[in-house]
This record gives sequence, C-alpha cells and structure tokens, in this order.
Amino acid sequence: MTIADKTVLVTGANRGIGQSLVEEALRRGAKRVYAGTRRHLAHPDGRVTPLTLDVTNAAQIRAAAGQVESLDILINNAGLFLADDLTDRAGLDQHLAVNLFGTYGVTQAFLPLLAQSRGTIVNNVSLMALAPLPLTPAYSISKAAALSLTQSLRALLAGQGVRVHAVLTGPTDTDMTRSLDIPKASPESVARAIFDAVDNGDEDIFPDPMSQAMADSWRGGAAKALERQNAAFLA
Repeated sequence: MTIADKTVLVTGANRGIGQSLVEEALRRGAKRVYAGTRRHLAHPDGRVTPLTLDVTNAAQIRAAAGQVESLDILINNAGLFLADDLTDRAGLDQHLAVNLFGTYGVTQAFLPLLAQSRGTIVNNVSLMALAPLPLTPAYSISKAAALSLTQSLRALLAGQGVRVHAVLTGPTDTDMTRSLDIPKASPESVARAIFDAVDNGDEDIFPDPMSQAMADSWRGGAAKALERQNAAFLA
C-alpha cells in the first residue's frame, strides 16, 4: 500500500500527529485527504476536504460517511489524554468514548468503502496499551482496549482483504503531552514513520525511539505468537 494517488481519511486532523499525517499524506502524493475535526478546518491544498467529525457523535459519523465516495486508508487518530487516578468513573467513560468507541464507530461507518477498495485501517493506539502510566490510567485502559479492538479487526477483516495496523506510539511532542517533562519525538517524524511502516506492511508500528526499543521483543514475543495462533481459528 503506497499513499500516492490514494484517498485517505484522518480523524483528529487539526493538530499534533493528525495534522502531520495530513501533511505527510499530501507530500506523498495522496489524491484526496479527508481531514476529520470537531471544528471546521480550512486548508490551502485543494486535495484536502474538511469533515466535521466528532468521533463520539453518531450523527456526525454517519454524515461524514455520506460525504466520502471512496476510501483507501482510514487513520483513526482522534484521541483523548487526561490525567486521572481512577477515583471517578466519568474519566474512564470519557476516555473509552473517544479512544475505543470512537475508533469502533468510525471504522464501522467506513468499512463498506474499505472493503470495496481492499483498503487499510491504521489505529493510532499507544505504547501505554502495553504498560500503563499510573498518571493516566484511564487513558492507558482505553488504549489497551483499542489495541485489542485492532487485533480483533485484523483477524476478522483479513478475509475481506482489509489490512489493519496498530500504531504503538511513544511520547510525542503534541498539545496533549506538553506538560510531561520527558524526551519526545516530533509529530512530523512520527507521521513519516507511520506511512513508511504501512508501505512496508508492518502490522504493528513503532514510530519513535521509545517505542522502537520494544519492537523486536514484541514482534518475536509470546503475546504476538498467541495473537496469530488465535487468528488462525478463522482460517
């Protein structure tokens, strides 16, 4: 899957990694980039079509799907990242609504188009899906669920020719993580690494220095072997 002449949809496209994914898709020659945002987005490149798309709003998801005629690559990037301590159920509900059910709802809405094109789904999960950060447990829980969703879709959609990728992103210099005093990758470098990995057919993408340290042990580990073993039940 190369990006040139393809149609791409990116959720959470107004800032951070999402904004960089839009720009990188354009740089690689995408024919059309649908930029899903909660508020209207103006873009100078005529190949960009803004979509009003709050991933927690079922009506907006349906409306957005009705505006897209064809789709090759769906990138579920919209996410919520808030500090919490699990004492308030509302915080967990908020994270699940965006990071799990938002990803699920958008995927289901655009799946007919992706099946038609034998396209690609890219879910921007998080390295915290593998090991939670105690400062943001609700976020970590929602991303672990999103990783399981991604793995399940990978097995279920393989028969339709739809590829599903998980992006296990480490700390990235975006608005969501600006308060964390830790080394961070640039969103531009993360976007480049994501598209490179999609081109290479990597199921699980480790797009930054911190996540890359986990790549070999994950790909050759027992958990990945078990995922493949379980997926074989559908063969």
